[in-house]
Amino acid sequence: MPNFMIQTGDPSGTGKGGQSIWGGEFDDEIRPTLKVRSASDPVQYTRDRRDGQPRSEYQQVTSERVLPVLTQFFITYSKQPHLDGKYTIIGKVIDGAELGGTLEAMEKVANDAKHRPIEPIITKSVTIHANPIAQKALP
Repeated sequence: MPNFMIQTGDPSGTGKGGQSIWGGEFDDEIRPTLKVRSASDPVQYTRDRRDGQPRSEYQQVTSERVLPVLTQFFITYSKQPHLDGKYTIIGKVIDGAELGGTLEAMEKVANDAKHRPIEPIITKSVTIHANPIAQKALP
């Protein structure tokens, strides 16, 4: 979706597929100090427990538990402050986020009526450069 985000991570292509590495549900890990400050901040996409539909950024968040979609996530193309506090930030794209890089090329890919790329986009590898949460746990 130009000027907003690319959503990915569902191997079935239906928006309902995927399984966590734990084989079950897990809670959101929303931290108020983390914000979608820039383009390329991947965030975890969540699904409402009541009806299984994607939780809209316009829905009021209730006390009912919201479940993650387990493998889905999206990467923003620009700052999206309306997402702050509603989704779990899981990292930042480093390589490919520069001007003229991979993210910019992905934003220009032709899509169908449901905003899905006409030609498949495949992530071939991911490198974790740092895990600040795990590093804080070290003595």
